[in-house]
Amino acid sequence: MDRILVIEDDATVQKALRRTFESAGFEVVVAPDGATAVQTFQATSPRAVLLDLRLPGKSGQDICREIRGFSPNVPILVLSAASDVVDKVLLLELGADDYVTKPFSPRELLARVRTALRRLIPSIDKQEVYNFDEIQVDFGKMELLRSGQPVALTPQEFKMLRFFLNNKDRVVSRNELLNEVWGYHSYPTTRTVDTHILRLRQKLERDPADPIHFRTVHGTGYKFVE
Repeated sequence: MDRILVIEDDATVQKALRRTFESAGFEVVVAPDGATAVQTFQATSPRAVLLDLRLPGKSGQDICREIRGFSPNVPILVLSAASDVVDKVLLLELGADDYVTKPFSPRELLARVRTALRRLIPSIDKQEVYNFDEIQVDFGKMELLRSGQPVALTPQEFKMLRFFLNNKDRVVSRNELLNEVWGYHSYPTTRTVDTHILRLRQKLERDPADPIHFRTVHGTGYKFVE
């Protein structure tokens, strides 16, 4: 489960961010002030940081600089007021990855964090042919072979498989799958996700009843293991 560090002194915003990210399958750690932010970062090793610009104890600029010094790759997304235009330029120069103006849409912020995290994962989006276990899949031709024999997948099953391959060994929630595979414009249910997982297991697992690759993480979602 990916861990998100929220550096924010406003309890209402803390609550909203915790609800948004925990419902999407993330673990959320909160640092309520600038004085403890860097120490919390070092103690928890988060995958991404949400950083409020105006904090008691230490400025957002200083925190951004220090975190970037410890970890050059961890995504840092800054949250601040619309009036902080000059600070926005400065923070991007200091190494922040993105900047979100308050008030913000929690769903948009979640999407931006996911985008930032995907940049850290070697992508197969440009890789047409991929192999695992006894499976060979050609995304360009939308063809899949299992032990050399063709297996028919629907376009949505190909899309879900590609998403899992791009996020292997990472727990993904049902809501994330709905958003990333079906898109915000569609309104399927979590039952739709479970049904597609079942079909992928039936088609690709050696023993669908005891899956090796498409694993259930109870209470959270699924994880693909090569």
